[in-house]
Amino acid sequence: MNQRASALWVRLKANRLAYSISILITLTVGILIGTVISSGVRGQDKKSSSDVAPLTVPSPQVLSNQFSQISKQLEPSVVNINTESTVKTPRRRRGAPSGDDEANPFDDFFDRFFGGQGGQGGPGGGSIRERSLGSGVIVDPKGYIVTNRHVVEKADRIRVRLQDDPPGLLHDAKVIGSDQETDLAVIKIESNKPLPIAKLGNSDSMQVGDWVLAVGSPFGLQETVTAGIVSAKGRNIVPQRQFQSFIQTDAAINPGNSGGPLVNMTGEVIGINTAILTDTNAYAGVGFALPSNTVAQVYNQLVSPDHRVSRGSIGILFNALDNPAIARVYGTGSGVTISDVTPGSPAEQAGLKVGDTIVAVDSKPVKNGDELVADIAARKPGSKIVVGFIRDGKRQEATATVADRAKLFAARLGDDDEGGPDSGPKESKLGVSVQTLTQEGADRLDVPAGKGVIVKDVKAGSFAEDVGLSRGDIILEINKQAVDNEEQFNRVSGTLKSGQDVVFLVRQRGAGRQGGTIFLAGTLP
Repeated sequence: MNQRASALWVRLKANRLAYSISILITLTVGILIGTVISSGVRGQDKKSSSDVAPLTVPSPQVLSNQFSQISKQLEPSVVNINTESTVKTPRRRRGAPSGDDEANPFDDFFDRFFGGQGGQGGPGGGSIRERSLGSGVIVDPKGYIVTNRHVVEKADRIRVRLQDDPPGLLHDAKVIGSDQETDLAVIKIESNKPLPIAKLGNSDSMQVGDWVLAVGSPFGLQETVTAGIVSAKGRNIVPQRQFQSFIQTDAAINPGNSGGPLVNMTGEVIGINTAILTDTNAYAGVGFALPSNTVAQVYNQLVSPDHRVSRGSIGILFNALDNPAIARVYGTGSGVTISDVTPGSPAEQAGLKVGDTIVAVDSKPVKNGDELVADIAARKPGSKIVVGFIRDGKRQEATATVADRAKLFAARLGDDDEGGPDSGPKESKLGVSVQTLTQEGADRLDVPAGKGVIVKDVKAGSFAEDVGLSRGDIILEINKQAVDNEEQFNRVSGTLKSGQDVVFLVRQRGAGRQGGTIFLAGTLP
């Protein structure tokens, strides 16, 4: 029994040893297999990473770079314009009834397209110092720059920054000439070296859908380029401005872009950015540029010895917008129906009357008012034209001598003068500049012909402003002495001395037939 138990014990012990050895072998084999597999995987990682191709950036020449090439070409000729001016804040004139101020028909235009032209003051009136920014483009290496008139209008100081100028360096500029009708101006800076210029293109060659770039300084951000297309041509956004037929574009134009160039894909300037259509004073997808063909015509006259634009006219008025009802009533399908004839004008002398419909000039058909104005405005004052017109259904002709538009419509063209910095009225020591009243202006303002002078400008903070004189007022007398023209005004005002009482007899602007005349007075400081 003991032998059998001993033998069993030995057998069990042997089995346990064999089982332990089996487990050990299994574990060892497993570890070796895991090591081999792990090594294999690591080997595969190293092998696969060497097969991955690296990422590469394509050569810049592969990409379209036409926009950047045009930008580099144009940017040196595009300048930033800084202006400083003294702006009078609103004030009610002494003795003037509430609400008698005559609205400027173009104030809404600037409020809508440019966000206004001046700051707002308190109820007491006064003046503020205003700074504004715009753009311009150099068109002559001697420093002649084209910009918008509203950018430099009434500025006391104009300074220009070139692209390569170091920070803080600004060049003083002077106005060579400006044109109210097209809102263009030419300014000039002095330079000891030729300046880079932009090449002018032919705006007539542009088609709707063509790519364009707008270059300028929106919000003062110099060297800004935006891209878009020509959205439309021949846009007349302000009917009263007969010489502003714009190129419409969706290239982003914002405040500060005014005066900068609109450029085609060959790098030529085909327009000067002038206005935006917006309710927020910022870009809304609709901008307007004056065509380069118009720019060239105006520029060439502004840099001439006269520094002003001369346009022909025969002295008629007509509806700015075509109205089919007018054509039906006056019995013609096309042409321009006269709504007013200026007294003493070439049209009156030629026998034209209200209701006549002009259908041709020198046998060339006239379809609308834009064509008629463009044709006659291009004629030199003194030249003769044959006007074909229809009256009471019958075709007739009349010969008219073209007159100078600026002189013929001096009162209707607004209070601002055309021409260069040396043209127009001179400011007196009273702080007011005046002009002799034209016959038409006298009729319009209900003032006897040859009586009084019209106030063209009042200097901020001057004696004239203190006593309440404003632009558009008619000064009839100074201290009981009649001033019927500029010479009389200058002679009388020249005798006034410091400490002397000065009394103006004035017919105020907007007073009309009901307002009569009032006295404005004070003691000359």
